[in-house]
Amino acid sequence: MESSRQRPGAASPWRYLLLVAIPLLAALLLSRWPLPVTAPAPVSASGASHGAAGTPLSLFLLQLLVVLSAAKAAGWLLKRFGQPAVIGEMAAGLLLGPLLFGAVMPETQAWLFAPASLGALGLISQLGVLMFLFVAGAELELSTLHGRRAFALLVSHSGIALPFLCGVLLAFALFNAHAPAGVGFANFALFMGVSLSITAFPVLLRILSDRGITHTPLGRIAVACAALGDASAWCLLAAIVASVQASGWSSALVSLLGTLAFALVMIALVRPWLSRHEVAPEREGRHLIGLLLMALAAALVTELLGIHALFGAFLAGIAVSGNTRLRELLIQKVEPFAISLLLPLFFTMTGLRLRVEGWQASDLLLCVVVILIASLGKGLGTWLAARSAGMPQTDALRLGALMNTRGLMELIVLNLGYEMGLIGDRLFAVLVIMALVTTAMTGPLLNLIERRARSASPA
Repeated sequence: MESSRQRPGAASPWRYLLLVAIPLLAALLLSRWPLPVTAPAPVSASGASHGAAGTPLSLFLLQLLVVLSAAKAAGWLLKRFGQPAVIGEMAAGLLLGPLLFGAVMPETQAWLFAPASLGALGLISQLGVLMFLFVAGAELELSTLHGRRAFALLVSHSGIALPFLCGVLLAFALFNAHAPAGVGFANFALFMGVSLSITAFPVLLRILSDRGITHTPLGRIAVACAALGDASAWCLLAAIVASVQASGWSSALVSLLGTLAFALVMIALVRPWLSRHEVAPEREGRHLIGLLLMALAAALVTELLGIHALFGAFLAGIAVSGNTRLRELLIQKVEPFAISLLLPLFFTMTGLRLRVEGWQASDLLLCVVVILIASLGKGLGTWLAARSAGMPQTDALRLGALMNTRGLMELIVLNLGYEMGLIGDRLFAVLVIMALVTTAMTGPLLNLIERRARSASPA
């Protein structure tokens, strides 16, 4: 049996060129392919029923009760089947929309989640995502890269480059049927590339913890690769957002340069200052308020720069990551509130955006195709890079399965693309289902790989 303690070899520049630079360059060139400038307008979906009985506060409290009860019940049920609770919460939020609740009890669903009543729910769910990304950035311990930077860089970027190329190639087949009116092929293709490249770093941490392998050599490498991969994918997404929201290349360049300057300030100045900051136990409350204010201010800065508030919250988290005590303070005080109360609202808002009226039989086939392409691209890119750098076969396969975890990060990216009008209703639903399925696949895939490794080992 191959030893998981074998240290992978150094990643040479030639491997990086072959596995990362060439696929990314090919994807960028293909995204500029001369297709029609804009896509035809898709068939619009019918809106939900308007109006709701009761006071706004009573309805909002009822929505909270229903959403949280369904999320916690589904999370408990999925844990009984060996899955992380967050997968059940994601599924519950999606099923509260037209996909299940609206199909079985359409009048009740339309009354409970009437569009006129969703303003408060939507804003609070966005606050939950901001707090979640703040904590996710703080969990990116850059010290985990010590001694394995070259390997983590090669594997994480190879795990982005190949699925990114696959997403751009898939965009050729989907553009005419699924791109909203007015969206250029380049932006659509690049977004498809990013949407297939995401790894959910926070969910990955939970999976590693549940399996008791966080502090093993494989666990440390997985954490390092996922951390670099997440940061790199968000940089790509920031460039796409700037391109879409800007009126021209000059304004896009201003947004990107402004965001880059702000990121340098947060990482090169604020992070070292916070890492030296001592936290007295009796002043933890003041420190926590200061951190939350910093996160909100950073989110406001990137929103005003024309990128998105989410990027600022993530950068604020990275600035905190250098101080162990501040990071633990966020994980202990902010993360439970954001995950337990606020994120189920985000899952429900995602579910309410799913539209099944215009679905066709071909969309079910497209779901299967997208899941296969996303999984093969992520798994194969990670496996090739890991094996080329000397990682044992079994560990390389396990690492590929772990990097295929998309989870909440993917839903955040998809909602961002949907809000910006980069994808339509049908493709949004397909990609959301892909995010859920690929995350749920991680545990069973790891079990299968480990069983095959045990059966192949000598008695």
